[in-house]
Order: sequence, then C-alpha cells, then structure tokens
Amino acid sequence: MKLRICGIRTLWDTTGDGEFFCPGCGGDRNYRRLTGRRRFAVLGVPLLRRGTTAPVVECAACHEHFDPETLDHPTTTRFSAMLRDAVHTVALGVLAAGGSTSRTVLESAAETVRGAGFEDCTPEQLATVVEVLSADIGQGSAFDPAAEACGAALAIELHEALEPVAPHLAPTGRESILLQGARIALADGAYSTAEREVLTTVGGALRLRAEDTARLLAEAARTPS
Repeated sequence: MKLRICGIRTLWDTTGDGEFFCPGCGGDRNYRRLTGRRRFAVLGVPLLRRGTTAPVVECAACHEHFDPETLDHPTTTRFSAMLRDAVHTVALGVLAAGGSTSRTVLESAAETVRGAGFEDCTPEQLATVVEVLSADIGQGSAFDPAAEACGAALAIELHEALEPVAPHLAPTGRESILLQGARIALADGAYSTAEREVLTTVGGALRLRAEDTARLLAEAARTPS
C-alpha cells in the first residue's frame, strides 16, 4: 500500500438532520445536513485551511451526498398524504359547486375519496363538511360561484392543496386527479356551469394547459359511466 503523505481533507460538521426521500436508496431515509471545511493535511493531520465546501445532504443508509435541493422532494409518506388531501379537496370543490344536493354525486365523491386513502369516508361526512364550510364563509351555499368571495375561497383552497403536489406528478398523474373530479361532477348528468368552473380551476392548479383541461373534460363527458 502506498502511504499518502499529503493532500486536501474535508472535515464535516452536522448542521441539521431529519427524514428525506433518498435518490440513491429510492426510499425514505434519515439524513444529516453537512457543511465542510477543507484542510491541507500531512500524514492525515489537517493543518492549513483551504476554504469551505458547499452544504450537502448525507443519507444515513447509503452515505451518499446529495444537493440540499433534494430535501424539496417529499418523503413517500408525506407525498401520499399530499395526494390524498388533493383528491379530497377536489371532491369537496365539486360538491360545493352544487353536487352536495345529489345523492348520486355524494356517493361518487365518497368512493373517490375512499380510493385516495380516506377509507372510512361516507357521503354523509362529505355533506357535513360542505355544510360546515358554508357556515364558515357565511353564505347560503359554500363556495357559491355567484358570490365572488366564495369563488375566491374555493380557488385558494384548491391551489393550496394542488400546487404543492403538482411538480411531483407526471402529466398522467395530474390528469388523473382532474378526471376524478370530472367523474364526480358527471355522476348526475352534464357539468353545471359552477362545476365546470371548479374543474377549470383544478386544471390550472395542477399546471395543466387550459386547452388540455378543456379537452380532458370534454372526453370525460363523452365517456359512458
């Protein structure tokens, strides 16, 4: 073996830790956030300073280093919760647009929400949530598009639920969420004006082009239930 007499050595300091989705392992892992100090070393002994290195994230399992931007990707557990909440919010949006008066629409919405992960969801629970939202806003109908304040409230709710998840979904995944909302709206017949407006907002929050959103809604309407 050759003895390395001198060279540059990096000393790492831990500045934070947590759980992240490791690109190397392909799953949720613990991590350490590190900052490095470069030193000129002789016989393994660090002597002269040679600056610092950019912060990195080290996986506790595979010990690979990644750019801190890796932490922007949600863990598998967090992403599942975000996706579940996104579908739930879309279902509530369609119901708030007028679908809560139809038993068929309520049952379709409950089935969709159960499929997303809320296994105990019932039509009655969804109807109650819509009523509570209506009372909180102070309008006769929650998120009534005829009332500007309610329309704005619904748009905010949809964007807050959908925008964080959109960057982590493939186009087909984003389209799937929109189509789930469309099927709920179509459960009792053609889209109402309010339902179409809600679904158009959903498409925008999911970063779908306006023309793609219109195309998908038209295709869903032509597809037999």
